Amino acid sequence: MDIHDLDFPILQFPSSAHEQSTWTIRHAVEGVQIFGGIGSGKTSGSGRMLALKYLKTGFGGLVLTAKPDEKELWQQYCAETNRTKDLVIIEPNGKYSFNFLEYESTHTDSNEAITENIVQVLKTVIRAGSEKDSAKGDDPFWESALDMLIFNVIDLCKIAYGSVSVQMMYDIVQTLPKATDPLPPSKENEDDENEDGEKSEVTAFLKAYDLAYDRTYEKIDIWDNTLTSHEKEELEKNDLYFHEAMNNVAEARLLKFLGEFFFDSFKNLSPKTRSIIEFTFTGFLFRLLREPIYSMFCRNKSNITPDDCLNGKIIVVNLPVKVYHKVGRDCQILFKYIWQRAMEKRNINNNRRPLFLWADEAQNFLHEHDAEYQATARSSRISTVYISQNLPNYYASMGGQKGEYRVKSFLGTLGTKIFHANADIETNKYASELIGDTTFFDPSRTITTSTEFSQSDSLSLKIDRHVRPEKFISLKTGGAKNKFRVEGYFHRQGDSLSGKKNFIKMDFDQLFRP
Repeated sequence: MDIHDLDFPILQFPSSAHEQSTWTIRHAVEGVQIFGGIGSGKTSGSGRMLALKYLKTGFGGLVLTAKPDEKELWQQYCAETNRTKDLVIIEPNGKYSFNFLEYESTHTDSNEAITENIVQVLKTVIRAGSEKDSAKGDDPFWESALDMLIFNVIDLCKIAYGSVSVQMMYDIVQTLPKATDPLPPSKENEDDENEDGEKSEVTAFLKAYDLAYDRTYEKIDIWDNTLTSHEKEELEKNDLYFHEAMNNVAEARLLKFLGEFFFDSFKNLSPKTRSIIEFTFTGFLFRLLREPIYSMFCRNKSNITPDDCLNGKIIVVNLPVKVYHKVGRDCQILFKYIWQRAMEKRNINNNRRPLFLWADEAQNFLHEHDAEYQATARSSRISTVYISQNLPNYYASMGGQKGEYRVKSFLGTLGTKIFHANADIETNKYASELIGDTTFFDPSRTITTSTEFSQSDSLSLKIDRHVRPEKFISLKTGGAKNKFRVEGYFHRQGDSLSGKKNFIKMDFDQLFRP
């Protein structure tokens, strides 16, 4: 069978004495969530088995890292499956770099879409990395204000310089005009003196705005030269000249919006509101400007891109959160989001290779579009594998007023769930409810002794959980004492696994070899 066929079996389960149930690529691309407490064997048990199976089957993929040893772990996985030549590691002082602004600018069909894509990437990472609270996390004002700032800064860079860079954006936002600033110097004399007799400084923002102004009017002049004298006269007589200029020169309309935003709307915001919006944006840009991140994602040209996974590459972003903290998390969410969008754009008819997105300690890498992306990952042949200890980890990461609903919605898009030993009550309750109820006969006997002896037997039908929440606490966690066997409950939506059941209790071998 073709390994790119959705019905290609990855795992096999005993279903009855004469049948076997299979877990196929079709099931894999519906998504996998693995839960297990500390030391439960979730990574070394079911995680190891799935990783080796995916690599052996020929998947390409992206690996996000939370712990320092994950690079070595995936080097070992690739060695065991003869995939070492496909392994690409993006890391500080490494040989691979990915310039995300260059990639977004060259993989978009229109000029307007470039701005939209870059804004979406930056906003997604910033919002995923910001602290969510009840006062700000779900307030549409903050999202709209941040959107407008990023949009206008990017448009200003594009009109003035014809390109966008992290350094340009940072310098411009740092020097935006404030309500207390004097009027900017005139274009005819940039050395005009202010009221105190001192020369006004030409800031990065004013330099960019003046250059954008000049380049826009150069294009207006080109348009003007296409008009006849009569047409100009009619437009000026009816005060329609600038209206028509904006209709015919896209930059003229944008420049008008830029002026209104920077010299009116944003300039006159209250200092506290403005500072929150500015620091949200510049704080993220500042981290990108520092080494080694700047060389990896901003300065150098790309020699690896998400599209390489379509040819079977396994990209490991080795910026473990435990070592690089917030900047490591932000950069990995940035790469992840761009990777997700790129993989969803591919033509399945031309490239049928299955892919995986792998994240251990996955709560570190969630963003607001994950549920939306996962809803279409199956048609893009992408198997998302998220590993985490418990539900509260996700609640804490997907905060705001509706955090629990977001988590439950997201988990509902992952078709396979594996539950290992866990001491978290809420996760165990969720697992028990997901596996569901069963009916059983409960025999009882009543004995009465008084003047006469009597006995009665009864049989009642009762309903209880297939697996009680407390059962997950005592599952085997591997190691030599358990002969390197890790116990877990494997639950799959849709097709049954064992008889008419959608779950099976199984052992995972920590010494598994593909």
